[in-house]
Amino acid sequence: MSTTGELRRVTTHRLQEMKQAGEKIAMLTAYDFTMARLIDRAGIDVILVGDSASNIMAGHETTLPITLDQMIYHAASVIRGVRRALVVVDLPFGSYQGNSKEALNSAIRIMKETGAHAVKMEGGSEIEESVRRILSAGIPVMGHLGLTPQSIYKFGTYSVRATEEKEAQKVRSDALLLQELGCFALVLEKVPAALGTEIAQKLTIPVIGIGAGAGVDGQVLVTHDMLGINYEFKPRFLRQYLQLHQTMTEAFKAYIRDVKSGNFPSPSEQY
Repeated sequence: MSTTGELRRVTTHRLQEMKQAGEKIAMLTAYDFTMARLIDRAGIDVILVGDSASNIMAGHETTLPITLDQMIYHAASVIRGVRRALVVVDLPFGSYQGNSKEALNSAIRIMKETGAHAVKMEGGSEIEESVRRILSAGIPVMGHLGLTPQSIYKFGTYSVRATEEKEAQKVRSDALLLQELGCFALVLEKVPAALGTEIAQKLTIPVIGIGAGAGVDGQVLVTHDMLGINYEFKPRFLRQYLQLHQTMTEAFKAYIRDVKSGNFPSPSEQY
């Protein structure tokens, strides 16, 4: 809290300070105003407007179908609910791979049309030119290595990545490359804990894990997963803090009963 009584906003510089101080970074996803406001008021450090909205909000099997326009809609909704957290937005599949000019245009649209603070991109050396171009425009970039869901058809599975030394070495070299290019942080997804710890110790930028063990600089989960709303998804790395699907289902059933029985609205709930 600042001396003026205002909340101290989380910035890329603040995340760097947190890493240097050994303070863990907490990150969750949000795709709409209401959820973003609740998460922000709880004190979260970073909110990710993830392309996981493709799965969570639209019901797609993968993250691939979501468009740039749809990501902009979700991100703008989130920004309106946030006062403190750093808001990072995923560049969706097809908006940056293989064409650095298109990548820059996509990132500029997100920053201008949503008010977000940074973008996130999946990949290492394959997207080097796009990362360079976006960073050259002054737009902060968060990297993402390990399991990269936009490449799911290349991998063919959501299983743990980098268990073999060849792939682990690629993750190490890509992590160093992203840092050298100027990325302010890195998400490391579903890799062995020892590798996560090693990379976090080697890098000077924060490494935020999802299924990357406890030795990284912070953690990120999909909010609907950790709340138990999306109850069918139960990987090892997920801790469900609530079974909200049960609570919500019970509430819906109680409402239906009250309406059908004539119990709702009661005299005190009428004008």
